[in-house]
Amino acid sequence: MVVLNRIYTRKGDDGSTALVTGERLPKSSPRVAAYGTVDETNAVVGMVRLHTAEHTALDAMLARIQNDLFDLGADLATPPAAELKWEPLRVVQAQVDRLESEIDVLNADLEPLKSFVLPGGTPAAAHLHLARTVSRRAERLIVEMVVTEPGAVSDAALAYVNRLSDFFFVAARWVNDQGRSDVLWVPGANR
Repeated sequence: MVVLNRIYTRKGDDGSTALVTGERLPKSSPRVAAYGTVDETNAVVGMVRLHTAEHTALDAMLARIQNDLFDLGADLATPPAAELKWEPLRVVQAQVDRLESEIDVLNADLEPLKSFVLPGGTPAAAHLHLARTVSRRAERLIVEMVVTEPGAVSDAALAYVNRLSDFFFVAARWVNDQGRSDVLWVPGANR
């Protein structure tokens, strides 16, 4: 159980932050940048949910994703080689599988694409596209961390964040009247 009764500690005033292990890292480190961008993705999902109340199934999926994003943040904030007295929270393959199945459910209602989609349409779709781009940035940061620190992230965590942007893309199309209100790219339209 997490208990937060004091929000500021002044410990980060020197530009560092603590991982789950207590180890302190610069706030600019790839690990901190990665889980910070996962947190930013979660905040955007919160914005999306302001527009999904009438889409109860999608809103429930987004609520699960918000919880999963906290799991992913905890996973990233706990180095894999950490010696802990408890089992660290890690993203698991079942979370990736659920995300894939939810993508399939939403995608079943969509016509195949014949053009790239521009971010927009309904407010929910526009915010989902923003969530997609922020989650892609989180993925790039996580991949950068893996390149500089092999084994720094589990395969399931990396797969989850990769699948997440796919979910947001499909959900944006779905909430755009099953793709009928998508804004399509017209190559060279303004030449």
